Amino acid sequence: MKKIVIAIASFKGSATSMIASLAACRGVLEVYPEAKVVCVPIADGGEGTVDAFVTAYEGGNAKGEYVRKDVTGPEFTPVTAKYYILADKTTAIIELAQASGLYLSKNRIVGQATTLGTGELIADAVNHGCKKIILGLGGSATNDGGIGALTAMGIRFTDKNGAQVRPCGDSLSEITDIDTSHVSEKIRQCEIVLACDVTNTLCGYNGASFVYGPQKGATPEDVKRLDNNLAQFARLIESVTGRDVMTRQSGGAAGGIAAGLMGFFDVKVSSGIKLLLDHAGFDKMINGADFIITGEGRFDDQSVNGKAVCGICDYARNARVPVIVVAGELATGYTRAAEKLGITAAFSVSHAAKPFSEVIDQTADNINDTVMNICTVMKKFSK
Repeated sequence: MKKIVIAIASFKGSATSMIASLAACRGVLEVYPEAKVVCVPIADGGEGTVDAFVTAYEGGNAKGEYVRKDVTGPEFTPVTAKYYILADKTTAIIELAQASGLYLSKNRIVGQATTLGTGELIADAVNHGCKKIILGLGGSATNDGGIGALTAMGIRFTDKNGAQVRPCGDSLSEITDIDTSHVSEKIRQCEIVLACDVTNTLCGYNGASFVYGPQKGATPEDVKRLDNNLAQFARLIESVTGRDVMTRQSGGAAGGIAAGLMGFFDVKVSSGIKLLLDHAGFDKMINGADFIITGEGRFDDQSVNGKAVCGICDYARNARVPVIVVAGELATGYTRAAEKLGITAAFSVSHAAKPFSEVIDQTADNINDTVMNICTVMKKFSK
């Protein structure tokens, strides 16, 4: 009997990890109806992190509590976000994308986007009695160095006139003073773990602005300005706290919020996908599997930098299990990425050259169809 493991990340804007994984599961069972199919929703810190972590930590049987809260969205308009408090009542799983995600940004003016809502979620979780926060970083609309979140957590950033600056990336150059005296003792003592799968530093050509700014709407001129603003902010943080966040690995995650939090709190950084898969017992799940089907919305040369597929491949390599990737788009460098990660084959689920807006509702069906075809070929030639 075949054993097939399915662990697909979300196809941003069109299918959650659960929807994508279940669609692939149906595709497998249409060809191998007697197969043992293990379905594992995954996330690397971005969209779908809360739900994926609930499955990993509590086996999908939610014993804790979902908390919904109205917070400030990336464009300073109200949004309703959710986070999860585990059954221990002291640990909260928070997904930055819920409050500050790119999918919430209509105008895509990255310099004006804020992480204020993410900080509001952190503060709310602490007020609920949480002493540990696992914060998933990914899918952000922001490039504010975390000033928004830090403001919500009690830190005051003021300009030369003593007025608090608007907490966004364009305002970082206006800050002349930082006051941390209003941060509550509960927040100071809270353990913060950043679930993060990028290693980019804060500034420079490998930093937050240059690498991720364009996909958030930044022009080349915006990128340079925002990078300079982050550098200035980092120097100011060091002058106040003595902490060098400019060169910290992963400091550039989610528009620099990682660096901002590192500058004022004793945060820990952990691979989001590894944290999730370790708690799910993924090594045992794939033991004896014939192959793994994984994937994400876009598979390209960035997929080797600690993203979900990369994490899956690390486990598969150790267990000597073949990996097949399905993606919404196979983009530049995907063949190099596949070779580097040891992937057997990669397939696009797109069936026609149409705009994304016209196929967004077909994603689950296309995943199902693609996986069914993959399995049909494998069955035909394995006889």
